[in-house]
Amino acid sequence: MENIYIYMIAALAFLAIADLVVGVSNDAVNFLNSAIGSKAVSYKTIIIVASVGVAVGALTSSGMMEVARKGIFNPGEFMFNEIMIIFMAVMITDILLLDFFNTLGLPTSTTVSIVFELLGASVCIALIKISKNDSQTFLDLGHYINNEKAIEIIFGILLSVVIAFTVGALVQWVSRMLLTFKFDEKPSWYGSIFSGIAITSIAYFIIIKGLKGATFMNGSLISSLTQNTYALLTVNFIFWTIISFLLVKVFKTNIYRIIIMIGTFALALAFAGNDLVNFIGVPIAAYNAYLDWSASGELATQYSMISLADKVETQPFILLFAGLIMVVTLWFSKKAKDVVKTSVDLSRQEDVKERFQPNYLSRNFVRFAVGMSQVYSYVLPKSWQEKIDKRFDTTTLTVSQIKTQELPAFDMVRAAVNLMVAAVLISLATSMKLPLSTTYVTFMVAMGTSLADRAWGAESAVYRVAGVLNVIGGWFFTAIIAFSASALIAYLINIHVPIMVTVLLILAMVLIGRNYLAHKKKLKDIKVEDRLIKAESSSIQGVIYESAGNIANVISRGNKIYSNAINGLAKQDLTSLRKNKKQVEKLSNEIDELRDNIYYFIKNLDETSVGASNFYIHVLGYLQDMTQSLEYISKVSHKHIQNNHKKLKFSQIKELKEVDERFERLFENTRKAFESRSFEEIGVILTRKEEISKLVTDKIQKQVERTRTEEVSPKNTTLYFSVLLETKDLLNAIMNLLEEYYKSHDSSIKPATIKTPEEEE
Repeated sequence: MENIYIYMIAALAFLAIADLVVGVSNDAVNFLNSAIGSKAVSYKTIIIVASVGVAVGALTSSGMMEVARKGIFNPGEFMFNEIMIIFMAVMITDILLLDFFNTLGLPTSTTVSIVFELLGASVCIALIKISKNDSQTFLDLGHYINNEKAIEIIFGILLSVVIAFTVGALVQWVSRMLLTFKFDEKPSWYGSIFSGIAITSIAYFIIIKGLKGATFMNGSLISSLTQNTYALLTVNFIFWTIISFLLVKVFKTNIYRIIIMIGTFALALAFAGNDLVNFIGVPIAAYNAYLDWSASGELATQYSMISLADKVETQPFILLFAGLIMVVTLWFSKKAKDVVKTSVDLSRQEDVKERFQPNYLSRNFVRFAVGMSQVYSYVLPKSWQEKIDKRFDTTTLTVSQIKTQELPAFDMVRAAVNLMVAAVLISLATSMKLPLSTTYVTFMVAMGTSLADRAWGAESAVYRVAGVLNVIGGWFFTAIIAFSASALIAYLINIHVPIMVTVLLILAMVLIGRNYLAHKKKLKDIKVEDRLIKAESSSIQGVIYESAGNIANVISRGNKIYSNAINGLAKQDLTSLRKNKKQVEKLSNEIDELRDNIYYFIKNLDETSVGASNFYIHVLGYLQDMTQSLEYISKVSHKHIQNNHKKLKFSQIKELKEVDERFERLFENTRKAFESRSFEEIGVILTRKEEISKLVTDKIQKQVERTRTEEVSPKNTTLYFSVLLETKDLLNAIMNLLEEYYKSHDSSIKPATIKTPEEEE
């Protein structure tokens, strides 16, 4: 029987490595979002600084390992075999749960997941033990679970959400009132004092959160520092303020950039120090339990694990190895970038393609906020309102907004506040010995500072609030699923340990592999896909040149969508029609993005090329008409087959194929003309409009005759007419587009004078 536990220890070691990878991918948002969002330095420099912080933090994590050993349950109440089941259930659940959130690109709390997984698995095993013991009832569950500590941890985590958001908003509002958005124009002492406060907060955070738990630090020195907190803070503030003033005044250094780098290092250190327990705490506890049991000589079912209640220092080489895995993951994880992007986009100062859709709660929250702002406008004197508005004025910072994806999501003042406030809050919680969620704190601070900085305006508030609610909802989902899934897996393993452990490990590997391949395919699709490009030129020549690429793209994809709809109808292929429906929705969304960009496009035009705006608006309108026709054809085709209606007659399919073949030639000729920029070919294509239109009209007439004499299916008739009539609308949209392009090109540009965007620059 001992062999099964060796096998379980090996499996837990493997799961620990995998959990480190998926855990870092999710928690990287904690310390990367401020530096990446502000673009204070290059991405490579950010990762180097964070890597050093993670490596140092990993060596300071030993003290927090006690949470996994005795923080949630009373180990003396469980036998060795039961403890191993609990630990195995926790690790399998954890890796699957975190990988799921990474695939969605949503940040979640590894602390919450591990706490509720330990709680779920230990409650399950405790209930099994109680059910087998006639002298115990459900009320005896409290003997097995460390209720007081578990409630304290859960309450601390929930409270941190509200506090982090509120404090982040308040500090950011005060900072912006003092520094404004033109902080680089302020006197040197402004930035120096802000830097002194920020770096002092972060330095104290490093001492309390990082070095305090390090095995290589002098304990008496750390104790002395923490006992003289006020003196430490005062000396630090004076020292860093003077240093900052010299750096700004003498060396002309951007002090905010330094704050962001120090803060990124500090939070990376805290992440590794605080959250490493979430990934390797359970396997290390299992290994220690195995050593104790194997040395005892007792049966696994009779050996009480009271030894887990004792404090055990984790070997430094294990911590270092774990730190190296975390650093490597930080460099190469693509899922980490997705999770960071979600957080950065929700706090972005400028408009961005919103990922989340408004919901009932977000709309009502925004309405409530609007109502409160109206009350505030009545109460506060108008002169005060005007002064406050001036401090938040960003109009003087307006730059070309076309390439908004290349601009920082927010400025360095907000990034510094994010890091400073998060550092202070985590320091305070740590001093109270609460293993709080660094994800919750850093995310909610970032959301609070965004609100205070007026990043959530009328254009974006309902989307941003919906995003925040989705993320917070995901946190509650984490807790519920972590508890339930861990309890279920513990129950399954308890049925038959060798078989169920093997089956569940294989299932976990299959699911993780599938998620990895799906995410890889998604990234590959984004890279290779012919996405529509926003117009960036400031002249009509450049707009015409760029629009040709978009038109060729839409024509090419439209050709496939139309043919797939006809072929799907002919073959009654529901899967193909379902995929086709998604493709046309995707194309429609991309054109909507281009239309959303019209404001910035017009703003970017030079005075001599304002006429390009009419051309561009008309082109987008015709592209939208085309996609609406394709969307309708795809939708009715899918609906007909999905509802299992009668198959189209052979004659109907044959006629639709004829139309499809003719349209395929039209699409292909149009695509070639625009791809090669052979604009003179457009005139030739336009001459064929009547011929194609007559073909479609003839097919409609034939169906009218069939309906009067032989057609017996109303659904078939409706479908056939719908497809052909929408095909006529599609043809009109294409021809209108070609006429608009031909007219604009012919009247304002000669082929030889067309300039590419690169030539314009």
